[in-house]
Amino acid sequence: MGFSQTKDSSFTIASSTNSSNIEGLSIFPNPVTNGKLYITTKNNLTKDIEIFDVLGKKVFTASLFDKELNISKLTSGVYILKIKENNITATRKLVIR
Repeated sequence: MGFSQTKDSSFTIASSTNSSNIEGLSIFPNPVTNGKLYITTKNNLTKDIEIFDVLGKKVFTASLFDKELNISKLTSGVYILKIKENNITATRKLVIR
């Protein structure tokens, strides 16, 4: 007879006191099929964009002055999209097909 020991751990992937509170945030299409992602907000200010793969590696970064983001160089898969506008951050799941 034997025994095993397990250790539970937890971690936070993304955290921000203002997370998800960008007013009027709209991200489309999701899933992306043509390499173009559109991001709009109520104020439509400049946005800092970061995209991470499922392992947490940053694979894309840009400042978005318009609404259209060209992500055609990213391969198909699931990503984490981080958007920062006016010191407010939102994080969303992004699927590319």
